[in-house]
Amino acid sequence: MKGKLFGTATIAALAFGLQPVAAQQTIKIGFVSTFSGPQAAIGEDMRRSVDLAVEHLGGKIAGKKIEIVYEDDQFKPDVGKARSEKLVQQDKVNFISGYIWSNVLLASLKTVTDEGDTILISANAGPSQIAGELCNKNFFSTSWQNDQTPMAMGEYLNTKGVKSLYLVGPNYAAGKDMLAGVKRTYKGTVAGEDYTKWPDQLDFSAELTKIAAAKPGGIFIFYPGAHGVQFVKQWVQAGLNKTVPLYQVFSIDAITLPQQGELALGTLGAQEWVNDLPNDQNKKYVADFKKKYKVYPSYYGAQSYDSIMLIASAAEALKGDLSNKDKVRAEMKKANFKSVRGDFKFGNNNFPIENFYIQETVKDADGMVTVKTIATAVKAAVDPYAAKCSMK
Repeated sequence: MKGKLFGTATIAALAFGLQPVAAQQTIKIGFVSTFSGPQAAIGEDMRRSVDLAVEHLGGKIAGKKIEIVYEDDQFKPDVGKARSEKLVQQDKVNFISGYIWSNVLLASLKTVTDEGDTILISANAGPSQIAGELCNKNFFSTSWQNDQTPMAMGEYLNTKGVKSLYLVGPNYAAGKDMLAGVKRTYKGTVAGEDYTKWPDQLDFSAELTKIAAAKPGGIFIFYPGAHGVQFVKQWVQAGLNKTVPLYQVFSIDAITLPQQGELALGTLGAQEWVNDLPNDQNKKYVADFKKKYKVYPSYYGAQSYDSIMLIASAAEALKGDLSNKDKVRAEMKKANFKSVRGDFKFGNNNFPIENFYIQETVKDADGMVTVKTIATAVKAAVDPYAAKCSMK
């Protein structure tokens, strides 16, 4: 009787155009990012790397066509949540990745992971809440927890004897995490600390005036995308580039450097991925990206590329059958894929355990301004909130 009922239900489902998950002919991945407005360049870099990952996979996972559904969060938490809801309820995607901004991710999290029981892979944002008390079996990260990158910079500055630091960042979830992160490890004096309006403020003259008066040993900033471009330009215009070194996270990269150019030369940043990491997967990714798009990829792109490869590794292991979510999550947890970072391992909260590097802005052999690795700041770093996560 049970077999008969199951068969009837399956026939009915097919009659209405609904296929059992195992019988789906595609692996459908939603990707939420910012594709319009002043930060669209970041979203486009992520899209390019997703497209390259699909190309490297031959357009298929476990013999099934890969379908990417891109959605624009418009740099707004409410829009990001609505787009995420659409992907789960209307598009019925198997996975969702992307998410540049911590506030967008936090607004969308429950819609995807709890209400939709869909696996979400953050390709960038890493708010402390999700690493700790809000850790979730359906959440994975191919990037970092927000505090970790500035923590690595703080450790490095200690070794270089920087005695005092002025901290500046935007007043939203990630900005608070980033400044908290550098303070967690930096042992020198914090000469000042400013939080600027986000995302509207692009004029930093008032903050730079305060920095000039404080005469710190360095400036630490977190300003992604267009905001990072403006801060670097205004730092130079104020003449502070001659007196106060600039240290940064997520503010000088492949996306911003075409506009910052030589103004950024010599500045130091921290990151878990740099384009010159010597593993074979990274060499192929960077070379193919440069050949295809004529520019270097950014860490946003590298993390997005890894998110697709992570999904592919789980789906391949299950031969494309994604019907059992517990099995999918177990395969995701194994992280059995070739990351552009080399070895890749998840902690108990599904954030990576990884190295962080110091990068310097330089010119390459062709005269293109880029970043190169000059030191390893931290090895096999575990984020500081993992102990608050109830998952094992």
